[in-house]
Amino acid sequence: MQDRQARRVLRSRAALMEAAVRLVSERGTTALPVIDLSDAADVSRQLVYIQFGDRDALLVAAATDLVERELITAEAGDDSSSPHERLLAMARHFARHRPFYRAMLTGSCAFPMTRALNRLFSSLITASGLREQFGDLDETTAKDLKALFTGGTGAIVNDWVIEGEDPLVPEELADRLLRLTSALTHNRPTPAPPPGGHP
Repeated sequence: MQDRQARRVLRSRAALMEAAVRLVSERGTTALPVIDLSDAADVSRQLVYIQFGDRDALLVAAATDLVERELITAEAGDDSSSPHERLLAMARHFARHRPFYRAMLTGSCAFPMTRALNRLFSSLITASGLREQFGDLDETTAKDLKALFTGGTGAIVNDWVIEGEDPLVPEELADRLLRLTSALTHNRPTPAPPPGGHP
């Protein structure tokens, strides 16, 4: 009996999140009445408040679930992909779901949405990866670099999703981010002193 109820709760949560992605994408706005979301998911309006607290929490949960299912899970299962392939997969995901993310990043959920995406991007950056690129780092510096890369990537992706020309070209974003990463992590040689011996 308890297992059946738990499965029913999971099904209703999944239905609400799927309905949220679909309706936000179709309407291009996060200003959706809760009744529209519950009707689209074929659940009671009260269930939205019981399971999520409010509409915006449901929308952010739906976005987080979408990224986790399509990006984070795929990333975790494929160790063989190159940085370019991973960036391209991310760009394709955001291009494919552009109407949804554009509405989320410009509507009532913009701040919690940006924070949620930054947390998800952050999960892809490891301290060992940072040390591999930048050498031995103390914990605070590693944490700060992780925040810098996460926030910077998020800002570029947000700008591309919101302001980019139609149609979005995932290869352009992937190449842009790869060039930026290379520029930031490239160990430039020390310039040779000018003739005469002193700089």
